[in-house]
Amino acid sequence: MKFIDLSIPLGIGTPAWPTYEPLQVKYFKRLAPNGANGQLLTHSNHLGTHLDGEIHFYTPGKDIASLSMDFLTGPGVVVDLSDVAGDYDIYTSQMVEERVEVHEGDILIIHTGYHHFGWDHPTADEIAYMVKHPGPDREFAQWCRAKKLKWIGVDCGSADHPMNTIIRQWMPRQAKEAEAHFQAKYGQGLGEVFSDDKYQLMHIEMFPYGIIHAECVGGDIDLLLNRRVQIGCFPWRFVDGEASIARIVAYVEDDEYEALMAKKATMPQTRFGDAIGPLPPMAKRTNIQE
Repeated sequence: MKFIDLSIPLGIGTPAWPTYEPLQVKYFKRLAPNGANGQLLTHSNHLGTHLDGEIHFYTPGKDIASLSMDFLTGPGVVVDLSDVAGDYDIYTSQMVEERVEVHEGDILIIHTGYHHFGWDHPTADEIAYMVKHPGPDREFAQWCRAKKLKWIGVDCGSADHPMNTIIRQWMPRQAKEAEAHFQAKYGQGLGEVFSDDKYQLMHIEMFPYGIIHAECVGGDIDLLLNRRVQIGCFPWRFVDGEASIARIVAYVEDDEYEALMAKKATMPQTRFGDAIGPLPPMAKRTNIQE
């Protein structure tokens, strides 16, 4: 058994979710004269690849330390929606089920393709990554509950649609752009589609049912699109933690791993060595130099 890393690199350049504390690192001791290097870190929990816990939005919920390894690991699917969902779009359960077979109790990893706009990629675009990525409506959340999914992962800034978060108020220029997109594509405005009773529904409506999610998934995810695979998430054993930086991996057999590494060798790679597949075809890459 070998591992495929689905985590993004974590450094001082990794953007936290907007307004959250970024990673700060300083040395408090050095080999000379202390005999060892030591570092002091300051950061929020919502940085890099991380797992949101129930108590992030649900006071009586579980902390990160309460999540069992059986819950954090198991069978799942990686689904590629980059061909049907672009800037500000809404993705649906039908889009998922047209591409992969989702079983009751699965882990679901959603590839929007927007990890290509992450800080570690040559096509980095922080606004696209955090503010323009596609997201779901309540239909999708209800489907997740009906499927009794363990947890969900997304390769972008949030499991919620960015215009169903406080970002809609913080980024008025992009909100205006999204409003025009919604009117043209869905025949309704943002306030009609994402009314107040739906606010951050992937957090507020899902966490009381134990369906939490990981955000900012990436790494070598482009090697594993539209297929079943064993998945594991490894956050800290964090008592009272409302979220945690995490490592997420997929497990593959040794012979398949060799084939995937041979495929990776033919692909462009990030400066940290992750495979780069095609950019999301549905995204409007106005800020990207290709």
